[in-house]
Amino acid sequence: MKRAHNEDNFDVIDEYNLYVVADGMGGHASGEVASQMAIDTLREFFRATHADPEATWPYKMDKSRGYEENRLMTSIKLANLRIYEAAQRDPKLRGMGTTICGILVVDEGVLIAHVGDSRVYRVRDNKLEQLTEDHSLLNDYIKMKRLSEEEIANFPHKNVIVRALGMKEHVKVDTMLDKPQPGDIYVLCSDGLCGPASDKEIEETVNAHSDLKTATKALIDKANSNGGPDNITAVLAKVVGVG
Repeated sequence: MKRAHNEDNFDVIDEYNLYVVADGMGGHASGEVASQMAIDTLREFFRATHADPEATWPYKMDKSRGYEENRLMTSIKLANLRIYEAAQRDPKLRGMGTTICGILVVDEGVLIAHVGDSRVYRVRDNKLEQLTEDHSLLNDYIKMKRLSEEEIANFPHKNVIVRALGMKEHVKVDTMLDKPQPGDIYVLCSDGLCGPASDKEIEETVNAHSDLKTATKALIDKANSNGGPDNITAVLAKVVGVG
């Protein structure tokens, strides 16, 4: 994998082929605390289980899933618990939380996990596809077919999410396995990018740049030019070989 990123709310752990974006929420900088806690927990858990494969896990393994998928899910569940408990202990952190999305490159393909409305896209043969499903109020309404196209475009609560790390003691983590092809580009981003920039704009911007670092900067510039916030987070990873 080749990769590039901007300097905010992300982690790339090369030794485990793990790529993560987290977008915190909460007042008085507590969102930044939550997103950093999430990233630190994933890093610590992967390093601990690598150093000691027999280490005791905080949650039981799901026997219907493979080792690496369990590892990724457990690290996110542990991050959720730590954020939740920290918020319960400190009134200044009460209500903090964070979204998270990540990809883990394994022998079988690319494992994808997420909670919230941070997204993972894949660009294949110049076509962009959203691989994650937003845990948002808007998406819930769309799935219930309660909104027209015009109502979707003008929905007043687009930033309301229905699932995030730290909201409750336990969290459901959505996962999937994607089968990559050489040349695929995975785009991980916060809603600071995919809110202001349309899917078409993201697709065109990625395709216009062969260099990942340049493409990442162009994506952030596009979101900013569309009125996006300063805290725009994106990580790009390109598949250079399979198997």
